[in-house]
Amino acid sequence: MQLLDGKLVSEKIKQDIAAEAAEFLASNGRKPHLVAILVGHDGGSETYVASKMRNCKQVGFDSTNIRYEDDISQEELIQKIEELNQDDRIDGLIVQLPLPKHIDPEKITEAIDYRKDVDGFHPINLGRMQRNLPCFIPATPYGILLMLDHYMIQTTGMHAVVVGRSNIVGSPMSILLARNTQPGNCTVTLTHSRTKNVKEEVLRADLIIAAIGKKNFITADMVKEGAVVIDVGINREVSTLTKSGYKLYGDVDFESVAPKASYITPVPGGVGLMTIVGLLKNTLAAAKHAIYP
Repeated sequence: MQLLDGKLVSEKIKQDIAAEAAEFLASNGRKPHLVAILVGHDGGSETYVASKMRNCKQVGFDSTNIRYEDDISQEELIQKIEELNQDDRIDGLIVQLPLPKHIDPEKITEAIDYRKDVDGFHPINLGRMQRNLPCFIPATPYGILLMLDHYMIQTTGMHAVVVGRSNIVGSPMSILLARNTQPGNCTVTLTHSRTKNVKEEVLRADLIIAAIGKKNFITADMVKEGAVVIDVGINREVSTLTKSGYKLYGDVDFESVAPKASYITPVPGGVGLMTIVGLLKNTLAAAKHAIYP
């Protein structure tokens, strides 16, 4: 079993991003700029946004965190997004999810200029991804592809099983793994909460992408010997054993599954760090107008 070390890979890629960002600053007289909008006080969202801002600084980007209380109206939020869309000093714009129940996340996603949609959630980017056209790939699937590429895992001909069908991870991941690229060229099965006999489906997998949001959902009896296991899950539980007051668990029961896997990602220290790298690479591409000239 080899650990797919998100910390090691992300640090290496961030060094490359920092070098490109320095060249961009020298050529353009400004840094790539990411703006993140945070609504309310969700603990996980606070942590994620703080990490994104910290990583921007590390690679030489400017970053701005705009905060609103959870009683902001949908109309006010969209008005702010439209204002940021028009600001040429801003390259990437994200609105951290989840949002309060009175705000429709689909309307917010569609309000973001697709050319600044560095989370890769806008329908235009998702549609172009499906057509294998240049686009911003959703940050988590992008990070997974970068991880597979770094470890030179040859996915061609693999049977990949994706567990979870969200528009953020599962659905785009299934499309990306089926494309005629490397990583890619997999035969893909997309499973979800309504799939019958999930265990049987996952047991067939050479490559497992676990993104269903349930602690330790994938157990050893669901994994065949030598499978590659990518754990996307981040499940927070209150804990008195950690300084932060909570502990993170993946969607994979790491202790039982790791001995059977050829490669496996840990939680924490795996896909979460690669998601931020995907976001940073998208932001740099937006600044350079590399996707949409």
